This record gives sequence, C-alpha cells and structure tokens, in this order.
Amino acid sequence: MSLLPLPTLTVRGAPAEMGRQHGAALRDAIRGFIDQRQRAAKVYLYERGIRDLAPLNAITAACLEALRSWDRDGWIEHQATAEAAGVDPVALYLTANMTDVRDVLALPAPAQTPAAEAEGCSTALVPGSHTADGAVLVAQTWDLNPTDLDFVVAVQRLPDHGPEQWTVSCTGCPSLMGMNANGLAFGTTNIRVRGGRPGIPYLSLLHRAARCADRASAAALVGAAPRCAAHTYWFADAGGVLDLECSADRCIRRDADQGPLNRTNHCLDPQHQAGEGEAASSSSKARLQRVGQRLAAGRVDVAAIRTLFADRSDGVDSVNRYAEDQQGTATDACLIAVPARRELHACRGSADRGAWAVLPFG
Repeated sequence: MSLLPLPTLTVRGAPAEMGRQHGAALRDAIRGFIDQRQRAAKVYLYERGIRDLAPLNAITAACLEALRSWDRDGWIEHQATAEAAGVDPVALYLTANMTDVRDVLALPAPAQTPAAEAEGCSTALVPGSHTADGAVLVAQTWDLNPTDLDFVVAVQRLPDHGPEQWTVSCTGCPSLMGMNANGLAFGTTNIRVRGGRPGIPYLSLLHRAARCADRASAAALVGAAPRCAAHTYWFADAGGVLDLECSADRCIRRDADQGPLNRTNHCLDPQHQAGEGEAASSSSKARLQRVGQRLAAGRVDVAAIRTLFADRSDGVDSVNRYAEDQQGTATDACLIAVPARRELHACRGSADRGAWAVLPFG
C-alpha cells in the first residue's frame, strides 16, 4: 500500500492576501469539505436527539462576529478565504470550528450522556529531561471524521508582519497544530464540558496563538480569551512545555516541571469532570495510559514518537486509529516538533500509513 502524501500550500502577504490565495488555490476542496462536515454535524446532532439545525448557524454567526473584534487579522483572512472560494463565510466558519459550535448546542443538559467513541486526539509533551538529546519534543495525533482525511493540508504562512508559520489543518480552515519560526509549537485535543456560549472557537484561538513569541504569551492569550467551548491546548518552545484544560469559563494549566505531560479526550480537572457532557470513553482512557507509560520511560526521540503513534497494541482503543475500527473516527494527521531546532515533521493519516514530511522554515 502506498503511503499517503501530505499536500502543502504556501500563502504570503497581508491577511487578506493570504486568505485569497488559500481560497483560490483550494476552492473545490473547500466546497467539498463544507458539504462533508455539514453531513457529519447532522448525524452527530441527530444521534443526540437534535433535529433543528438552524441554531448552529446563529451560534456560528455570533462567534464570527466576536472574532471580528478579538482578532481582526484572523477575521479578515477568513473572510477573504471564503470570498475567494465562493462560499458563505458563516458556513466555512462552522465547518472549521464544528466541534466547539455544536457543543454549545448539544451540551446544555446537566446529565452525562453515555461515552462516545468518536474523536480521539492524543498528545505527547516531553521536556528535555525525558528526551534522548535533552531538547523539548512535542507531538500529537489529530483524529476526527475518517472522511476529513481527504481535506488535510499543511499551510505555510509568510505574513508581511509576524513570524512564518507551518500549520497542519484542513482546507479553508485556520490553524490546528503546527509551529512558527520563533519555535513556538502548538496543538489541541477535544473535550466536552457544559457551559459553551458564543465566543472565540478553538481554531481561531490557535490561529491567533500561532503568531505569539513563546509559550507563555500563547497561554496568556488563550487563558484570557472569551472562549466558545471546551478544548485543551498545548504550547511548547525550546524552554519548556505547558498544557491548558479549558472550558468556556475556566482554564487549568499544567507545566512539565515534574516530567512529561500527555492528554487525550477526557478532563483531568475535577471541576471540569463534574461538568463533562459525555463520559470518558475506553479509547480515551487507554490512549492516555499507553502514551503516559511510554513517555515516562524516557529517551524519547522522533523515531520513538513515530513508533508510539503507530501502536496498535490496544486494538480499537489504540493510539493509532483506523477507519475500519468502526469507531466513527480515524487518525487524520500526525505532527512532531522539536522547537529548539525549528524541526517539524508531519504526515497525513496515521503514522504508519502517511508519508512523513519535514516542513522547512526559512
């Protein structure tokens, strides 16, 4: 079986110019992605007894309006991307930030629903004390709808002002995971906590954080933002690693002072656990344990992470998730960063099915 290639796109200039280049280059794919995500949202909400999908657009429009004042450059880039692709900016914004927007609608009830098996990113955040060469190393899988695989792209942004960035995301979308030329690496996993509201969704938070100088400023930005819903965020630079567990109104920080950090898709903070909208899945628990055990053993390097991310030891609960597992999710992309060396590795699909690429700076 041939390995999946990772498409790349370079955009440059002012925010509007970068958006226009993005939208024009990937117009057909953006339209296809909107159609695919809308179908996925309909299935997700129907499974939870929600038949009226009109509120999704109203929530999304309110989030997009909030972005206009919170990150004007991000809003301009998004509008230009939608215009060049010939799509409705609200529809594109809903497509990009679907997990946050749908949770505002789907998680108001006080009682937990049964565990969901869908979605399952895993992160590995390793301080120099546990790496083979003493350099901070961070990585994550990004797992969501198996059909998202067709729309994964690595975008190199060369802005007129601010640092160069490489981000791995989907066509037409803001940043998901990546690194900038300052050596700030970043990523996210999904959690579900009640209390969502119109605000700044997760990809827009990361898109703005991608312009920060270091992990401290990125964490401060996300912590103070009027967040839309729950997600976790990780940031790393040559000096260290941190992890944020965020709901719409709380932000809990962990630093890697005592050793590696890792994260999957359930809350670790007790107060957030009390507000979780869905119980932790067996997959999320198994992946957290598997990654944690490997990182604690130390001597971690890029090859070790690639091996870990390809692991199938836990069957359908493995870190490496296949569409044929019939769990409603699959590993759509993987990323490994060594901030001190501005070294960024990525692949489309799972670690054993994607062709790993080095994304160069400068």
